[in-house]
Amino acid sequence: MHKILSYPLSIVYYLFLSLSLLIFHPIQWICLNLFGYQAHTRSVVILQWFLMCSANVLGTTFTAKGLEKLPVNKPIIYVSNHQSMFDIVSMIWFLRKTHPKFVSKKELGKGIPSVSYNLKHGGSVLIDRNDPKQALSAIKGLGEYIQKHNRSAVIFPEGTRSKNGAPKRFSENGVKMLCKFAPDAYLVPLTINNSWKMFRFGMFPMGLGSAITLEVHEAMKVSDFDFATLFQKTEEAIVSSIK
Repeated sequence: MHKILSYPLSIVYYLFLSLSLLIFHPIQWICLNLFGYQAHTRSVVILQWFLMCSANVLGTTFTAKGLEKLPVNKPIIYVSNHQSMFDIVSMIWFLRKTHPKFVSKKELGKGIPSVSYNLKHGGSVLIDRNDPKQALSAIKGLGEYIQKHNRSAVIFPEGTRSKNGAPKRFSENGVKMLCKFAPDAYLVPLTINNSWKMFRFGMFPMGLGSAITLEVHEAMKVSDFDFATLFQKTEEAIVSSIK
């Protein structure tokens, strides 16, 4: 019954999703080119609200806890598990005061209205996973950027999304590069739960009734730990809260 009901609701969801992405693509362009960074950032945040409303059609809910733990006016490195594209929607919305920028694969930098534009022009970096030298250079630049502007970077050390919620092996290279070039940053582990359930049947039909949660763990100042200890504490915090 769940899957049967999801077919018509998925059509409505994709209609709202597509309209939101198409409408906000020129809005982003206008905001960035006529009014600058702050206006563009606000337009991206508002887009996430529309994307979450689109998901509400499927009975999806979004909650966050631990936001009070976030450092203020400091560069932040968010390290998170990865389950679906709605991880990013949740993060941009709930972490909006810290201006999160993402380490994303280069394939997302073209062909997706609104999403590709924001990744290319909003401060995030696009990496070629087949070119480690390019990837680490791009991540270095992001580290320097958040260090200079007191903004935040998001990295998914699993590399790819988990299709069933179970965490994959964490790779340390990207996190290590961010820590090296943002020495004043605070590393904040994040745990995402249940966003994979939206795609339990694949891209169509969508899963119904997913209760997506974003949990913010205690911040750790990068300079207070050797990297091995910092990375271990980060992975333990994230994985221990995956349900």
